[in-house]
Amino acid sequence: MGYQAIYRKFRPKTFQDVLGQEHVTTTLKNQILSDNIAHAYLFSGTRGTGKTSTAKIFARAVNCLNNNDGNPCNECEVCRGILDETIMDVVEMDAASNNSVDDIRELREKVKYLPSKGKYKVYIIDEVHMLSKGAFNALLKTLEEPPKHLLFILATTEPQRIPATILSRCQRFDFKRITTKDIVKNMKGICSELGIEAEDKALHLIARNSDGAMRDALSILDQCVSFTDDNITYEYVLSILGTVNNDLLFEISDGIIDKDLNKVLGFVDEMVQKGKDIHQFIKDLILHFRNLMIAKSTDNFYHVLDTSEEVIHKLKEQAKKVELESIIRYLNVLSEAEVQSKWSSQPRIILEISMVKLLSPSTDSTLEGLSQRVKEIEKLISQGRINIQKQNIDNNKNNYITIEKEKKQVPEKTIDKKKEKNEQEPKIESKEEATSDTPVSSREVDFKTILSSWSEILQKIKSDRISIHALLMEGEPVKLEDNTLIIAFGEGFGFHKEAVAKKENKQYIENMINTYLGTNLHIKCAMKDEIDTIPKQEDNNNLVEKIKDIFGEDIVEVE
Repeated sequence: MGYQAIYRKFRPKTFQDVLGQEHVTTTLKNQILSDNIAHAYLFSGTRGTGKTSTAKIFARAVNCLNNNDGNPCNECEVCRGILDETIMDVVEMDAASNNSVDDIRELREKVKYLPSKGKYKVYIIDEVHMLSKGAFNALLKTLEEPPKHLLFILATTEPQRIPATILSRCQRFDFKRITTKDIVKNMKGICSELGIEAEDKALHLIARNSDGAMRDALSILDQCVSFTDDNITYEYVLSILGTVNNDLLFEISDGIIDKDLNKVLGFVDEMVQKGKDIHQFIKDLILHFRNLMIAKSTDNFYHVLDTSEEVIHKLKEQAKKVELESIIRYLNVLSEAEVQSKWSSQPRIILEISMVKLLSPSTDSTLEGLSQRVKEIEKLISQGRINIQKQNIDNNKNNYITIEKEKKQVPEKTIDKKKEKNEQEPKIESKEEATSDTPVSSREVDFKTILSSWSEILQKIKSDRISIHALLMEGEPVKLEDNTLIIAFGEGFGFHKEAVAKKENKQYIENMINTYLGTNLHIKCAMKDEIDTIPKQEDNNNLVEKIKDIFGEDIVEVE
């Protein structure tokens, strides 16, 4: 006989050999001992968890002539015949390649015949979810009223695709993923039997990459045996799997936490040059930050993390340097990159973009990214690296006065006339006088000043309370009476008027106006049709007077 793969050579022969499925094997053994065997079973679970192996053990056990505590003896004529496939009482078929109605009809004709040696004729249908709808319907009648000598064992990785009418006629057993601890223990026994030495770190790495599937782990082990002959090392396993070792994962994650973009991108380039699988690297990095999240968020994590004590200690130390919110953001960004890189023709670019997002929250438009930016600003403020200067009323006032004092130069011939006019106007105080003599709260402004500043006031309100800004957008200042600013709303906006007039909203708007203008105004809301006198726009004469005041009175006629 030629070479036989390790997973086939060490396939479980009894229920005790099936790893991590005690809830299934115990029930099946008890049914055999009590002779309470159902006519149809459904074994569901992820790949490599022992579904087909358990089905074959069960098929031998129900037909075994020398049953041993519910287990097949594997020595009697029937057991040996089933193992050697010389007895046709156990039939294994693949539903993926026998999924038509005709295939099931042919099966229905065969099940009528009695078993040749054993008590039951057992049909093991693997990947049963691949049957067509018509094939399921054809199988339904046989499952509903099977012959006494017939036993069906259906195996699937996708039980949700099986019709409910089939599920209701089967006893269902769900197979769990096998723990890393059980996989490592089993591989140690196999290595010992094969005379192979293997590092614990290497076996743990194989187990983690098998995703709870014993068959996958043994396939990787088989590949490692061919690669290294009699000594399996951690580095050999890394090279076969194309993964990155833990030390490098800690190094790259430190660069991300420290926001060292040069270091991170340099590592990405080095990894690509070595031919590492980018998609696999992203998965490894996701797993690392997942472990870091668990180490950060809980103290009782030893049973959750499938890794060595040394790595757990490093995770605890690294977790002290980073916030939990940042770790969650890293996981979200990397998970998105993992999906994109799987189908992208340029996975390196996807990875580099994700690295920039991780280190620069300003490029990340997600809620987590915005939250991180706010936290960084708060941190800088608390450290005194950003000076926040409150905008006081004096500054607003002085800015206003400065603007009022800035005038364009006028022709010399008009100076005398303007001087005569200006002598009759009140003198504007200087910056120092305004600051020292006039109380901020008592500064008076006219209605024109309010109108010219209204858009800026609305912008400040928008940045702080956008809901109130939306209400005010439907109104406009129309009048200033006795230190009260009247805001009018048009027809159909009565709701907006009532909302602005609420006590808390009214006080907020008054505070914003007074803070910006340096006044002590009150506001009053009204509908436009309720107001008798609304200041009209300045007529042309007033506009001409303004122009003459600024540019002089010389009139040039243009023919």
